[in-house]
Amino acid sequence: MAILRDPVHGDIELTRDELRLVDTNEFQRLRGIKQLGTASFVYPGATHTRFEHSIGTLHVCQQLLDACNKNAARDPAGCHRVADDERRVLRTAALLHDVTHIPYGHNIEDQTGLLPRHDTPARFAAMLGSGELAAELDRQGLRQDVLAILTGDGRRVPPFWRQVVSDTIDADLLDYLRRDAYYTGLELRHDRRVVDYFRVDRESGQLFVDGEKNGMLREDIVSELLRVLDCRYHFSERVYYHHAKVAAGALLSRMVELALRAGALTAAELQRLTDESLVFRLEQLDLGDAVATDRLHRFVARFRRRALLKRVLVLPYYQNQTVQDELLATWFTPGQPEARFAWEAAIEREALRTFGQAVDVVMYCPKRRMQLKEAKTLVRFPGAGDHTLPLDAFSEQIPRLADLAQSYPRMWKLYVFASVEDKSMRRRLQEMCLAMLPKGCRNAFVL
Repeated sequence: MAILRDPVHGDIELTRDELRLVDTNEFQRLRGIKQLGTASFVYPGATHTRFEHSIGTLHVCQQLLDACNKNAARDPAGCHRVADDERRVLRTAALLHDVTHIPYGHNIEDQTGLLPRHDTPARFAAMLGSGELAAELDRQGLRQDVLAILTGDGRRVPPFWRQVVSDTIDADLLDYLRRDAYYTGLELRHDRRVVDYFRVDRESGQLFVDGEKNGMLREDIVSELLRVLDCRYHFSERVYYHHAKVAAGALLSRMVELALRAGALTAAELQRLTDESLVFRLEQLDLGDAVATDRLHRFVARFRRRALLKRVLVLPYYQNQTVQDELLATWFTPGQPEARFAWEAAIEREALRTFGQAVDVVMYCPKRRMQLKEAKTLVRFPGAGDHTLPLDAFSEQIPRLADLAQSYPRMWKLYVFASVEDKSMRRRLQEMCLAMLPKGCRNAFVL
């Protein structure tokens, strides 16, 4: 047994077998992948990595399982007690849940859609199919069970095995919300006691929150669940989609996009890189086209010194709902960037004629669609008998749930960035951009 001191949770215990997994090349790579990607351009302290988050997720997983067993001791007829062999598998799955992350993965995958998400079954199967980590999992006899949890495929496992690390409110979320708050310095916190309310139903094997006591609703439990969901939303608003983080992401995504399209970088290579080694690799690339290579290196230099492109145009959902589908279909169909590149090139040519200087223009959408964020964590409330239901099934009784879910689509924005500092020039660029966009587009960004 080893004890690690974590700034967020305090002492975290790891077994010898877990340390062997931590010491593999695949897991150690996570030391070089920041949890919040380009957010450190906005919040300088946000340089924490997937490495410590993964260990923190194991720790919260243990807290959840401890709570489930305490509740099982109080209600052995209705609640399942998590056995030691189950605990071993679940701690390992929690530890390895992010091992497939690539550098700036959320930006490249979830937001820009250049590659499939990190948590697809194929990615986990490839990562845990061979190599040092796979060999160690085989030695411990855990590989198949861990794969079943992380992929959702293959062997049938009890539902709570996946829910502990892959649910609306789970060990992953409860660690990264507290960790992101600590390193960004934002006072967005939930009460640690929220884990105490979880149980595993003996009959169904489902993880759930018991919100009933003596036939009455536990309002304090509902409030704490809402507090967790509130924190998740406010981090999205203030950190994950902060406009300067988005601008940095636009540079990074375009660099990777140019390299991938030229065949100078592959998805398999990204899986081996860290944040710094990716940027270093991009600096060295020759894309086989002088103009594209010069653009790539110019963007890398900007990224290195935080000389972010400036906002020219911002089209928010609340003003552009009627044209959103057209904008996405025309310029952000996955794998078809040609129309977007052509639009940018046309604006750049017009800017060169108007200003007599070269201008870089990037049209960027941080995420094609901001989905409704549903709350699928199971709860048992008064009046439902022994049945559990998803938390969002109670949206009519708890209006804040519906409001939170519907707030995410309203965060959607489409941006146009440019390498122009002068406001008068950017105002002129606004006019050029709007003239070349569909009628009905409304810019909200005032210079």
